[in-house]
Amino acid sequence: MGLTAALFDLDGTLINSEARSLAMWALLLDNHGVEHDENVLRGFMGRRVLDVLGGLLPGADAQALLAEIGDYALRPGLPEIEIVPGAVDFVRSVAAAGAPAALVTSARRWWAEDRLGWLGVRDAVQTIVSGEDVTAGKPDPEAYLTAAARLGVEPADCVVFEDSLAGIAAARAAGMTCVGLATTHHPGELAHADLVVADLTGVEWPITGWSGPPA
Repeated sequence: MGLTAALFDLDGTLINSEARSLAMWALLLDNHGVEHDENVLRGFMGRRVLDVLGGLLPGADAQALLAEIGDYALRPGLPEIEIVPGAVDFVRSVAAAGAPAALVTSARRWWAEDRLGWLGVRDAVQTIVSGEDVTAGKPDPEAYLTAAARLGVEPADCVVFEDSLAGIAAARAAGMTCVGLATTHHPGELAHADLVVADLTGVEWPITGWSGPPA
């Protein structure tokens, strides 16, 4: 397929942080009296938090909500953040091959910088496109198109690594190939990705093609 650039999502793709995030979103909605179930909470995945909260808490002070979420992050007993298996080695292999790479996340830039440093792969990506860098968040393709432009590559030459439905939709809308990681969703939910893998273990760069999802 001639794929030459790698674009990575962060939460759920390089780090297993979604269980922690779901717990914090539940605390926030509980505090504001918003009824929620698993489907409501899963609606946050892959999207900018304020885009979701705009529908659930219309008219609320955005900065106050972000500060409140930050307070919840300090609470003891939240699920730990772990590294997605194979993530560090794979990102490093992309860098070792000299391929352009970007991080494309709906999270804020400080979180992206912090987590890449924690993973030890900050120097492996040439650019970060955060939720603050675009006017429309995922599933809109703006973030992925922005990353391709910054890297100086064509969208068709990019392969995106994503775990969320919104992220996969954004990648496909951008005209990019997408590898879906079944870290936060059942593999069957990711059928609109070009390839579905359990995690990044055993994934090799460069990706030159595939015959279909693994059994």
